Amino acid sequence: MQLDLNLLTALDALLEEGSVAGAAARLHVTAPAMSRSLGRIRKATGDQILVRTGRSMVPTTRALAMRAQVHALVQQAHHLLSAQEELDLAALERVFTVRWHDALAAACGTALITAVHRRAPGVQLRLSAEPGTDTPELRRGEVDLESSSSTPAFPDIRHRLVGRDRLVVAVRPGHPLTDGPLDLGRYAAAEHLTVSRRGRLSDQVDDVLATRGLERRVVAAGPTAAFALQLALGTDLVVTLPNAVTRAARDQLGLVTLPLPLQLPDVPLYLLWHRRYDDDRAHTWLRDLAAETVQALFASPATTRQPVTDRTGQ
Repeated sequence: MQLDLNLLTALDALLEEGSVAGAAARLHVTAPAMSRSLGRIRKATGDQILVRTGRSMVPTTRALAMRAQVHALVQQAHHLLSAQEELDLAALERVFTVRWHDALAAACGTALITAVHRRAPGVQLRLSAEPGTDTPELRRGEVDLESSSSTPAFPDIRHRLVGRDRLVVAVRPGHPLTDGPLDLGRYAAAEHLTVSRRGRLSDQVDDVLATRGLERRVVAAGPTAAFALQLALGTDLVVTLPNAVTRAARDQLGLVTLPLPLQLPDVPLYLLWHRRYDDDRAHTWLRDLAAETVQALFASPATTRQPVTDRTGQ
């Protein structure tokens, strides 16, 4: 049997008002129209729903039993089909999965968790490590927000530029490269460590050096920036990495930062999410807060803060 779901609204009004006239006035329809709706409801349910007692009508036993459920269904339908209400952060309960590379998580993770907990105590954050290969978790809804140094390949993945970083050189105190100006020849002649989740022993620095007829000696590849910085502290290895996202870690370890004697484009930093969240107010709040937290890294006098753009692909 094909049911008209509008009858649920009529049934809710009838059960709330206890009369055809009251329900009709509530829904702004005529009494005969509401009477016809009651007839259709009786036919659909096989129950009288409302029966006359003297001058009034009273609900049947079945009507009493279904009243709360009918009202809840109608309210849920109104909620689903109406415009979103204002976001109540104090009452928000949700779990977000944020996947950032290790240096960004180390630099901003504490600040993001603190800000989220202070404003929305019912929200839980899962900070997840970046995978070694490209994965579809964003598209499957398993990851809510991700960091990347490149724009996404798929049109359903949105991206937002939150800053640009420059590469610097980090070495231990007393390293030979700290004695005098660092030129390109001395830099290339040193022993180096790359940072690569996939264990790559070369990167864009080597490509640019090759155009100048130079080659650096890469001794090892480390999986994370934290590992690379620790190794640089205990050896003569040189590590080249983004400045802003590793500044706090370098300062904490007491490493010496030197300018890279090579002109390279700044490294962009993007936040990525799936387009299903474009109109999700809670997700919009989270990514705005995440962008604000990350941008604080680039607000230092040591770097130049870049304008932020939000690319939704529309």
